[in-house]
Amino acid sequence: MEQFDPKILQQLYLPAKDSHKGQNGKLLVIGGSELFHAASMWALEVASRIVDMVFYASTPVNEAIVRKQKERFHDGIVVPEGKVEEYLEEADGALIGPGMERGKETEEKVNYLLKKYPNKKWVIDGGALQMMDKNLLTKTMIVTPHIKEFKTLFKLDHDGEMVAKMAKQYGCTIVLKGVEDVICGASRCVVNKTGNEGMTKGGTGDVLAGLIAALYCKNEAFLSAATGTYLNGLAGDRLYSLVGPYFNASDLVKEIPRVMGEALG
Repeated sequence: MEQFDPKILQQLYLPAKDSHKGQNGKLLVIGGSELFHAASMWALEVASRIVDMVFYASTPVNEAIVRKQKERFHDGIVVPEGKVEEYLEEADGALIGPGMERGKETEEKVNYLLKKYPNKKWVIDGGALQMMDKNLLTKTMIVTPHIKEFKTLFKLDHDGEMVAKMAKQYGCTIVLKGVEDVICGASRCVVNKTGNEGMTKGGTGDVLAGLIAALYCKNEAFLSAATGTYLNGLAGDRLYSLVGPYFNASDLVKEIPRVMGEALG
C-alpha cells in the first residue's frame, strides 16, 4: 500500500483572487446533542476557516449553546427547526454525526437523510457512523471510523486489505483512523503517518471530520479524505514539536490554518 505523497496537496482547490462569498464552499454540519456539545463545535470551527459558509443543525438545547458562542462561530448560520433539508439542498457538502447520541432517533434521522440524498457529498462520523445502514453507502460518501467503528459498521475485523475491499464493494471512501491512518477509495489506498499520541484526546476526530468535510465541498472525495487526514496529523505534529503531547482539540483547530497556509502557499 502506497504512502501518502504530500505533492497531491497541490491538487486542492484554492479560492480565486476575485471570488466572492459563497463561491468557495458551503457546508452543512448536522450534529451535537443534549449530552455532547463540544464535538460539533470543533468541526464547525475548523470548517469555518476553510469554506465561505457553515450551516449548523442540532437539537434545540445544543443550538442555544452555539448561539451563545457566536464570537467563536462568526461565519455560520444556525438552521431553523424544520429547515434542515432546505439548507442541505443549498450546501455543497454535509457532515453528519459529531456529537450525535447513539439511539433510535439518530438512526432514523441519519438513514432518512442518506437515503433521500444519496448523491450529496456526505462525510459521516461519530454517532451517525455508528447508527447508519451500510447498504446506503454511495460513491459520494466518506466515512471516518476508528477501528471499533469499522468493525461495527462492516461487521468485520480491520486490516488494510479489508478497508480496501469495503471501499471497493460499497464504492465509498473510508478513512480508518489509527496509529497509521488508512485511506481507501474504490480504486486507491494510501497510508498516512502524520500524527502522534497527543491526538488521542477527545475532539481530534471531530476536527478531522470537519476538515475533510470542508475540503470535500470543493474537491473530490479521495483527495479530500487523504489530504485532510495528512494535514490534521501534520498540525498535531507541529504542536507536538512545541509542547509534546500536551495539546487539545482546540489547539489543533488553531494550528491547522497555519499548517495549511504553509503547505499550500
